[in-house]
Amino acid sequence: MSLKSTAAGKRALISMHLSVLLWGLTGVLGRGINLSEGYLVWYRIMIASVTLGIYAVLTKRFVLPSKRDGLKMAGIGVLLTVHWLFFYGAIKYSNISITLSMLASQALFTVFFEYLILRKPIAKSEIVFSLMAMAGIWIIFYSEQIFLTGIILAIIASGVGSLFNILNKPILETNEPVMVSFIEIGTGFLFLTCVLPFYTSFFGIEKVFPNSTDWMLLFVLAFFCTHLTLILSLSALKYLDAFTLNLSINLEPIYGIALAFFLYNEHKVLNYRFFIGGLLILFSVLMHGYYQAKKVKESAEIY
Repeated sequence: MSLKSTAAGKRALISMHLSVLLWGLTGVLGRGINLSEGYLVWYRIMIASVTLGIYAVLTKRFVLPSKRDGLKMAGIGVLLTVHWLFFYGAIKYSNISITLSMLASQALFTVFFEYLILRKPIAKSEIVFSLMAMAGIWIIFYSEQIFLTGIILAIIASGVGSLFNILNKPILETNEPVMVSFIEIGTGFLFLTCVLPFYTSFFGIEKVFPNSTDWMLLFVLAFFCTHLTLILSLSALKYLDAFTLNLSINLEPIYGIALAFFLYNEHKVLNYRFFIGGLLILFSVLMHGYYQAKKVKESAEIY
């Protein structure tokens, strides 16, 4: 691990793991909030957009982008909202463990979409890890038919999430990350606000207002798992190398599944095939992150 300084590096590593742990907590909070996925996401991005806007103003990072970049951010914000809708829908129709296992394949979806969109060549190791992840997905798909709808929703969420990352990368190179997040989440809020009446009518949603427990969990989800994680991860980027960073981020589904087992005893309702499939997916993602980070590190050493 190459860190700029030992003390700063340790703080950055703690910040990174704390942010990843909080990301893993999003699924647990989503299950605990007694709202449909549409209203859960709406309240989450409403709170997050307000807190991010205030933070951007107070830290003097409220800098409007160019019209072209602003339109791109708006489109990406809609994509992010769709990703969250499918993600929480998957949790509601299955459980946290299955959803996060499927979502762990997001990095491997990225490999194929980068090839299709950016014509980025696929390494042999990426093909091996992708096949391994696909085998894990098939095992879970075959063994957990009772959660079929949730599995399909989670796979869609994974694919949409990978597109979000690909499209967001060039935007972040020329714009303030806090402002990018504020515009994207704020745009997602406006988009979902327009869609919500049709969603409510189509699905016949009855509960639209959170109770006191829901409000508490929503605030934790919006502020700690959205706003705070952004600040922690951005501060960690200054000191952590790509190798450490990629491996840390790939621990998110492991943290989330561990929390689901501990808080909701989900391991008691899953058969042994889920664990085989889940381990295949998680192993492929961790090894993919390891090889990707290793290549970046070797390239940096050459130059």
